[in-house]
Amino acid sequence: MSRERSSSPIVGSRGLQRRRTAAGLAERIEEALGEQDAGERIRAFFEEAELPGSLREAILTAYARLGEGQDEGGGDSGMTVAVRSSATAEDLPDLSFAGQQDTYLNIRGEDALLSAVRDCWASLWTDRAITYRDRAGIAHQDVALAVVVQKLVAADAAGVMFTVDPLGGPADRMVLNAAWGLGEAVVSGLVTPDTVCVDRGTLEITDRLTASKEMMTVPTDDGTHEVAVPADQRDAPVLSDVEAVELARLGNRIEELYAEPRDVEWAREKGRFLILQARPITAAAPPRPEVWNDSTGTDSLWTSANLGEAVPDVMTPATWSFVRQFMSEVMVGATLEGRPMYGNIGGRFYMNLSVTATLAAAFGQGRKFARANELVFGRLPEGVEIPLLPASKLRVWRDTLGEAARVVSRIRANGKILPTFLEEAPARCEDLRARVSSAPGAKELRELWDTEVREYFRLCCHMLQAATRKDGDTLVKVRGTLHDLVGEEDADLMTTGLGDESQLASMGPLLGLEQLARGEIDRNTYTRTYGHRGPHEFEISLARPAEDPQWIDRQLAALSSVQEDADARLRRQSEARAAAWERFAARHPNRVTAIRRTVDQWAASARLREAARTEVARVFWLLRDVVRRAGEVTGHGEDLFFLDAEEILVVLAGDERPLAAVPARRAAHELYRSLPTYPTLIRGEFDPQTWAADPNRRADLYDAHATLPPSDTVSGSPASGGVVEGIARVVATVEEGETLRPGEILVTTVTNIGWTPLFTRISAIVTDVGANLSHASIVARELGIPAVVGCGNATTRIRTGQRIRVDGGHGTVVVLAEA
Repeated sequence: MSRERSSSPIVGSRGLQRRRTAAGLAERIEEALGEQDAGERIRAFFEEAELPGSLREAILTAYARLGEGQDEGGGDSGMTVAVRSSATAEDLPDLSFAGQQDTYLNIRGEDALLSAVRDCWASLWTDRAITYRDRAGIAHQDVALAVVVQKLVAADAAGVMFTVDPLGGPADRMVLNAAWGLGEAVVSGLVTPDTVCVDRGTLEITDRLTASKEMMTVPTDDGTHEVAVPADQRDAPVLSDVEAVELARLGNRIEELYAEPRDVEWAREKGRFLILQARPITAAAPPRPEVWNDSTGTDSLWTSANLGEAVPDVMTPATWSFVRQFMSEVMVGATLEGRPMYGNIGGRFYMNLSVTATLAAAFGQGRKFARANELVFGRLPEGVEIPLLPASKLRVWRDTLGEAARVVSRIRANGKILPTFLEEAPARCEDLRARVSSAPGAKELRELWDTEVREYFRLCCHMLQAATRKDGDTLVKVRGTLHDLVGEEDADLMTTGLGDESQLASMGPLLGLEQLARGEIDRNTYTRTYGHRGPHEFEISLARPAEDPQWIDRQLAALSSVQEDADARLRRQSEARAAAWERFAARHPNRVTAIRRTVDQWAASARLREAARTEVARVFWLLRDVVRRAGEVTGHGEDLFFLDAEEILVVLAGDERPLAAVPARRAAHELYRSLPTYPTLIRGEFDPQTWAADPNRRADLYDAHATLPPSDTVSGSPASGGVVEGIARVVATVEEGETLRPGEILVTTVTNIGWTPLFTRISAIVTDVGANLSHASIVARELGIPAVVGCGNATTRIRTGQRIRVDGGHGTVVVLAEA
């Protein structure tokens, strides 16, 4: 066995150096590094440069030799090959560059080969590769890349073999990953492969996890394509025991040859194994992360406004599966033309505005949708439009009318029982939580899920749906009318204040805390009422506030420094609201009664909606308890947060195959959490890593079709009127928010109910994400705090200590003095 890869290198790194010099590329590349879109510019250099004739001839001669004696039935088009990279800084013993440069499969013909070679060279200079080398401390001028051309293996199965466990398992264990089709699906993280563990000495199989393999990569006329795995193969093992042992033997021989552990890529063609390459196993090599990105393959406009407020975290797979179930229960037209109404982009929750706008247009509700969209998701920046899906009205009607009729009927029926549900829900959920926590084993826990928990979760979803749809468009109508009659500021004032007897649930944690401080309620009452509400209330892997024994004490300590409590602010705002109504009555006396009735109707609906939402937050605590208890009774602990709901049930039934996906999902979760919060608006395909690597990225907007210049101004939706000048404090989390000093201006990405107790400390609030009906807007209006929301870039343009002016009526933020 040779030490070389079983391939045919046709151009080495020296050849690349000569070509770069001959074409004048070296100087141009050096000039482009560090500039905006360096990778895109350098790739253009390669596309513009001509291949020297001698190099072109050498490549084509080697290509012809590679196909000598081979008959693929392709005539003069040449043999089908794979074009892959081999960089000088790649596959080092302590550093892996796997996946940083590009591979091109199913290349056939001279023109296609020359183009693939050129693209492979250019992939040394993608934004991703440049950033990786910067982080690794490797100078760009020290790297070069050879192109390797191999005969393409028509693999029916492929994968990776580690001659020792790369994750620190037993030293005598070899790990094999296998999936259907070409190996690209495995190395790119597209599919969770089967895992087979083999004893290195005895060659006995010690463990086997057969994954559910949804997708596979197959060759096509224009390269490769991902297709669904046939149903009869999806859950079938790729490797038999005999084949796994045969591969393990090859692994031992390869390791013996190199005298060190190896990461081996293999393929199976017509029952025969072929070794594609063998690289060193880097120290503590991490698993390849899964890819979570619903923006691929679409030209849609996505927004995280509103959704990002409710779920601000990078979601674990368990959370995402429950969020999907929730959305499927409450939304009509969850998919349209094969595109989802909501999606997961790099672990974060986004709404597909292209789907909702297409639905609205099909039913003649375009103008109404635009008004509602601005209230819920914020104003679209100038020049940004929502691309509609290519769907006819008739097709949209056919796909949604039947479902809509059923939903309307359900909403009408549920609306009648909603008050009773809200009265009984806290005790019912508390009872279910207690029974889940005391379930003696996996069988009993699954039975409890099947018979009660699942249906109660669906009931909570349907109750929120009923509460949300009740007079849902009232505010859109009345705010539009008031805006035209009295302007933005008085319209805001006249739509605050939700009655003397009850307040919005969003205000509850703050008002309840002040009651606790005055001795009007005890700790148990406060915990029972608000202990499930917090900044991460829908991420089930994170603890609820009530699980923290120091939670209440910290809140009370912070409250003692407040100069004006919520009650005083509410009284002041009540006076301002009364004055606004008097001004309205003086100008429009004949409209007071009708407008007042509509506003009261909206207020009642808002209270009902928020009460239902608090029960959905409470049921997510119950879901957290289910997953935690499942981890306890199965012995797999927090690993279960990285499975979806159905996979957890499979594990509870004794089948551990889904656990094979956990390492790749943990890696994906850690990767996406390490990146900055993505833009609020995303148009087209979005790669979180490439965006994060761009030093000139925008935090408010990404458009795959255009290069957007950075925006230095800070402005957003005017959410709560008033002008304040003060010292800014930029914080990323509610925990950091505890450092706020009285009177400072809070600048943050997004807020939700977990942030409410901080609002009496601040003089104004500015957020990156939000709209007129977001949490920050509603609470700020109730308390009379100026607010500008949905700025997109506030946290990147404003620094703690700067003196700024916030104009909540016009939606502007101006820096007056540096820190």
